[in-house]
Amino acid sequence: MLDIRRRQFITLLGGAAASWPLAAGAQQPARLPTIGFLVPGTPATHGQWFAALVQRLREFGWIDGRNITVEYRWAEARSERFAEIAAEFVRLKVNVIATSATGPTLAANQATRSIPIVFAGVADAVGSGLVTNLARPSGNVTGLSVLFTDLAGKRLELLREILPGLHRLAILTNTGNSGAMLEAREVEATARTLGLEAVTPDVQRAEDIAAALESLKDRVEALYVIADPLITTSRIRINTLALRARIPTMHSLREFVEVGGLMSYGPNMLDLFRRAGELVDKVLRGVKPADIPVEQPTKFDLVINLTTAKALGLEIPATLLARADEVIE
Repeated sequence: MLDIRRRQFITLLGGAAASWPLAAGAQQPARLPTIGFLVPGTPATHGQWFAALVQRLREFGWIDGRNITVEYRWAEARSERFAEIAAEFVRLKVNVIATSATGPTLAANQATRSIPIVFAGVADAVGSGLVTNLARPSGNVTGLSVLFTDLAGKRLELLREILPGLHRLAILTNTGNSGAMLEAREVEATARTLGLEAVTPDVQRAEDIAAALESLKDRVEALYVIADPLITTSRIRINTLALRARIPTMHSLREFVEVGGLMSYGPNMLDLFRRAGELVDKVLRGVKPADIPVEQPTKFDLVINLTTAKALGLEIPATLLARADEVIE
């Protein structure tokens, strides 16, 4: 009887042991921390910037598919998509939302006041209501400002170096974007102090751009372009139309000059997104956004496209070329 019981016990033990790997395999794997990328534009317009953020995370040891999951959502400059994507990330219960520009960041903040949000490139974080204070954001949002509004005067000065007879310029921006309009008003105010007249055509859709540029032909001597998801996604078209109308352009992002714009002065966006990766790393390690100060750009680039200047018949002063961080020929 004892041997029978021993054999039954060994058989039972063997069966249980055989089932252990199956039971272990049936358990759900631990969920990796998830970052939701609310990308305002397309892979062509914003891909390299977010890739810089991912690369910085890799340098901190965060690797997609190994110890984090990255969810990409491309809004393709369609403002109605910002809220849809933000709501989706809330449903997915992501650990961090990373984004850029004012509109997408506002949409994310309206969707959640608990999930941490890190932005790279908001023109005025305090003025737009995203944070109450740059040093102590106090909410669930932090990131890096682009200082576009503060640089308006500098860009107008640079334009006048190339166009000393400048009297009238146009401001091309998405008039439906509150953040972009903050910069537009600053450009208008600064232009008045310099004795310049500024006009701002109404552009709220990609379809409005061609008509706006056509209306400016022979009416203005320069075009000040304010970047936002809509304008950035249309940058090649804008430069093509401006060149056809023989209107010199000033931009905030070097990416515009790389595709035919005349000149840009502004923060280096790749550097900005790499630094955003450092803030995401802090959040993943448990630091609250309220305890992470909003940072300012530290690297600014002056980029001049000599090919475009020659096409426009413009002579770029040697002193300005000497100050340029990059000259495209």
